[in-house]
Amino acid sequence: MKYSIFFVFMVGQLFSQELTIDQANHLATLPIKCLQQEYPNKLNQLLLDESELKSPKELHPAFYGCFDWHSSVHGHWSLVYLLNNFDDLKNKDEIISKLQVNLSKENIDFEIAYFNKNHEKSYERTYGWNWLLKLQLELEKSKLKFAKPLAENLKPLTELLIERYSEFLPKLRYPIRVGTHSNTAFGLTYAWDYAMHTNNVAFQDVIKENALRMYASDENCPFSWEPSGTDFLSPCMEEIGLMQRVLSEKEFLTWMRKFAPNLFKNKFEWETAKVSDRTDGHLVHLDGLNFSRAWNLYALYNKYPRTFSHLKKIADIHLQFSLPSVVDGNYEGEHWLASFALKAFEAKN
Repeated sequence: MKYSIFFVFMVGQLFSQELTIDQANHLATLPIKCLQQEYPNKLNQLLLDESELKSPKELHPAFYGCFDWHSSVHGHWSLVYLLNNFDDLKNKDEIISKLQVNLSKENIDFEIAYFNKNHEKSYERTYGWNWLLKLQLELEKSKLKFAKPLAENLKPLTELLIERYSEFLPKLRYPIRVGTHSNTAFGLTYAWDYAMHTNNVAFQDVIKENALRMYASDENCPFSWEPSGTDFLSPCMEEIGLMQRVLSEKEFLTWMRKFAPNLFKNKFEWETAKVSDRTDGHLVHLDGLNFSRAWNLYALYNKYPRTFSHLKKIADIHLQFSLPSVVDGNYEGEHWLASFALKAFEAKN
């Protein structure tokens, strides 16, 4: 049976308050497995001529594993996050070794060179950019010895992407509201977190100014329209996640009452997204949607527990519904879902 012992274990842990070491070790196996697995691979490159036909590892020596560039980035984040939070994580030395190999200065220089190609200025905009800044933040806040040199190696690529954000956002006249990679609101969330961590006021101003320009007047987000068939992000909740960051408490709650009045109702319900075929790389996105809904619902509950206490149960249900599928043996979900599950746990605790 697909879920076997893990499924039984996870059901028994329903509504657990924290990520356990057993769960952490299970989730770590997935990025460990794929971090240096080159194939199958989906390259999202623009070819000018045959000279650019190279293997994934040649093109992206740091982030070639886990099927695609952005999944590799958040696979790296997953392992750094787990190392930062679990001293007794299994395979700790192996994980650190893989991170040190992939995130060498030489490899990051190769990544920077790729991003500096004239025809690749929009590469991984803004989904991959956002996750890269989250990885940078996780490395910088780590107290483990291995992390500081890797943060220094990665920093030039991070600085380049901050420049790209600052150049791009004023040009984006209208937000992209889809439930997949190009969602604008999601693409600014971890960027904001990093701007706050580094006290980069100029970057904060760019994000806030453009977030307000694009979203401040929004009202009555159509929750009933979600999900679309291959969503892994909730357009409504990702917008809330961004505005919760950039607005003051009073401003945010005022905005929320216009944007999402139903979330204030104690009887609010939201059915989990169902996946019909987890071997389909697009349909399995819906497991990610359950996790991303959960992390935004937890964020609301944790910041405003009196106002949104009823949302915690909905977040718990979404998290636990898709958790057993993370290790179901299908690479279509395995290569990225662990990161989404861990992000939900991070937001919960």
